[in-house]
Amino acid sequence: MILTEKELIARCQQQDRVAQKWLYDRYAAKMFSVCRRYIPRREDAEDVLIEAFFKIFENINVFRSVGSFEGWMRRIVVNEALMFLRKNKLLTVEPDAADLNTLEMSVSIGVEQQLAVQDILKLLEKLPTGYRTIFNLYVIEGFKHQEIADMLHISINTSKSQLILAKEKLRKMMSNY
Repeated sequence: MILTEKELIARCQQQDRVAQKWLYDRYAAKMFSVCRRYIPRREDAEDVLIEAFFKIFENINVFRSVGSFEGWMRRIVVNEALMFLRKNKLLTVEPDAADLNTLEMSVSIGVEQQLAVQDILKLLEKLPTGYRTIFNLYVIEGFKHQEIADMLHISINTSKSQLILAKEKLRKMMSNY
């Protein structure tokens, strides 16, 4: 039996356990890859995924079909990953760089455009947690610096500087790749 996304959501809103399993089976792999971008240790990423799906099922009645359901779920997964990093004191963001002018500010062709996706993900795993998190939120998830600053309780300038520093570090790693 194949259900449309709308039908699947409706059945999950009725707390249909079979539909919840189908929803999990349909989206778990994709959402797990989101977890892994933030959390390098597989077991931790699996735990975050389970917590995220618990919240998805717990709050599915809040979803009102405005925007993408997958995007709504992704935001929950990202928030769970960030909470995990904060809770375990793994999210350390460097203070604002004192002199960002010393860094090459022109990133006209971003590092993310120069490598295949898998190569980027391998390199991202090597970044410090703060750099990796902000790079993921900005470049991959598409959040604005103000949103990132609000999520991580940092300044907009810190978000911007961390992104620049992450790209600079990626560029250096890429030259050794």
